[in-house]
Order: sequence, then structure tokens, then C-alpha cells
Amino acid sequence: MKTLSKRATVYLSPDMHRALKIKAAETSRSVSELVNDAVRESLSEDAEDLAAFEERAAEPVLAFEDVLKDLKSRGRI
Repeated sequence: MKTLSKRATVYLSPDMHRALKIKAAETSRSVSELVNDAVRESLSEDAEDLAAFEERAAEPVLAFEDVLKDLKSRGRI
């Protein structure tokens, strides 16, 4: 079953567009495939970041000033 695609208008700088066209030609892929893959990778990274934040939500919050005071009291700075 073929996935339906949505159309979007994206404005690229001439240099970016040229680079994408060259990469598309060299890899036998379309500019759309390259852009879709880049967006998918970016969203995947965002999902990983959000999961990491969620995992660490229960960790105590340390004020930067307190960390500096602790380091100074222990002779580290």
C-alpha cells in the first residue's frame, strides 16, 4: 500500500537548494526524500531528548550558585 504524501512549500537559499539537488543526483534520490529524511532525523532526536528529560525529571535540581559554593568549600576552584 502506497503512503499518501502531503505537499508543502519550503523556501531554501539558492546554495542550499543547489547542494540538495547535487546530493539527490549523486545518491539517486529525490530532494523530497532527502528533506523528509532530515526532518525525520531531527524529530527523532527531539523525541530522544524529551525521553531523556522525562527519565531525569525526578533528579534533584541544583542551583548553579550552590554548586560553585560547594566546589569552592572543597578547594576545587
